[in-house]
Amino acid sequence: MREKKPSLLKRLFEGLPTDPKLLAGLLLGLYCISGLFGFLYETGFYLLNDGYLSRRGNAFGPWIELYSLGGLLIFLACWRLRKKPWLVALVSGGLCGVLELIVGWILWEGCHMRAWDYNVEKWNWGNLGGYVCFRSVLVFALSGMLLVYVVVPLLLHLSKKMKPTTFLLVFGIPGVLCLADNIYNDLFVNVFHLPGAIQFWYNTGLYGEHVSGIEFVTKSIVE
Repeated sequence: MREKKPSLLKRLFEGLPTDPKLLAGLLLGLYCISGLFGFLYETGFYLLNDGYLSRRGNAFGPWIELYSLGGLLIFLACWRLRKKPWLVALVSGGLCGVLELIVGWILWEGCHMRAWDYNVEKWNWGNLGGYVCFRSVLVFALSGMLLVYVVVPLLLHLSKKMKPTTFLLVFGIPGVLCLADNIYNDLFVNVFHLPGAIQFWYNTGLYGEHVSGIEFVTKSIVE
């Protein structure tokens, strides 16, 4: 009799904790850490590219939603592929490159807003409409390997050292704050026209006029 293959869900989460608190803490932690990584990377890159400090992302906190979503996408797609590093890199770069292309196109075509524009950036080889380029795909590929081979194993190690409730609190609270921040600025700011993070950071004057998306916000306010 042929042995029954494990379900897709079991294969996706193979080797991960089965305790709901540990799993929730892991996913929320990855969401927050990925967003923080993106914020630090973009802050450093655009300082090098532009020569001045700018505020990246559309959140109050130090995270960028696209990287948070990309981190979870990489984890779900690549964890079961972790025995093949080359495939992890290929899938990470491909998936996040497509995600960046789609989000960039929707922002421009639907909102007349560019949160990034590879047309005017350094090292923009293979640039497609300013939405995606080879450098960004390469960064996604390398960061995907960092997530699968360093970040996730580190979180799994900590999950074995902490009590489930403690682990959930330590990594779940920042993850929930990050998620709530993104939902508020994506949904409530645009649907109910509440004060948003982009306008907040612009009003503080900490970054001068160098706040991503401020052109779109000021245009909306004028109209």
